[in-house]
Amino acid sequence: MATDSKKEAFRKYLESAGVIDSMTKVLVALYEEPEKPEQAIAYIKTQLGFPTPADYDELKASAKYEELEKEKEDLTTKVTELEEKIVSLESAGEEAK
Repeated sequence: MATDSKKEAFRKYLESAGVIDSMTKVLVALYEEPEKPEQAIAYIKTQLGFPTPADYDELKASAKYEELEKEKEDLTTKVTELEEKIVSLESAGEEAK
């Protein structure tokens, strides 16, 4: 009996989150395709908004990607510097005791 209530609660969760509706739309679109794609999972991912490998390659080739990589490097360096500063301040505080 507890299993049935868990299943029902999960079904309600999926319904309230819009998952059932989204999956139904995707599966109907796949069903209505005149020529079924060879990669059904890739088709479903695309329909749900996942980036395709071509999208990923395009993003990686863009200037924005390079900007973000540079920003990430700068932030990583800053985090490292701040961590070192924290350690040195903690050490100085312990020595002062």
